[in-house]
Amino acid sequence: MIAHLSGSVAAVAPDGAVIEVGGVGLLVQCTPATLAGLRPGERARVATSLVVREDSLTLYGFATDDERNVFELLQTASGVGPRLAQAMLAVLSPDALRRAVATEDLVALISVPGIGRKGAQRIVLELSGRLGAPGDGDTSVRAVAPSPGVPQWQDQVRKGLVSLGWASREADQAIAAVEPDLTADEPDDVDVAVALRAALRVLGGS
Repeated sequence: MIAHLSGSVAAVAPDGAVIEVGGVGLLVQCTPATLAGLRPGERARVATSLVVREDSLTLYGFATDDERNVFELLQTASGVGPRLAQAMLAVLSPDALRRAVATEDLVALISVPGIGRKGAQRIVLELSGRLGAPGDGDTSVRAVAPSPGVPQWQDQVRKGLVSLGWASREADQAIAAVEPDLTADEPDDVDVAVALRAALRVLGGS
């Protein structure tokens, strides 16, 4: 297993990055939060999980070992593959997922595209007690700089929505729709996970 990569970031795309290690460029599929912390030309370390299929080898990358570990645990639930596990981590942090499973918060789980009520119930049933309690994992947050002229939270939410399949125009419209409510009280302190969930609700029409 390839546990992590450490090297120079060669390129960053909406759903992944190329990290050069020993002269070899390795493509890593990353969560939006991880992508937001990667800058071309800079060195980076990402925790990784290698998913092996008959016709492919895919590396998934994460900002922390805890996020990687949760990603792997999520896939032990029936019906949860790597893409859905990655989508879950795009919407909910590892601790938010622990809390949702521990409290049987189906609403939080259903906020992830691709998870219905029955799927959420199955995830709670099969992962209960296995993810640990909120706060058990690595809660460190990497500070990243937003794109010029764009608030950091908007930059991260846009990348998250694009990586989940929406067009940039749709992502911008959803962000514009939720921005007034999110910035009413603390304009400079918007929670990215909350903003992403709100944008997903707009795009989902609920």
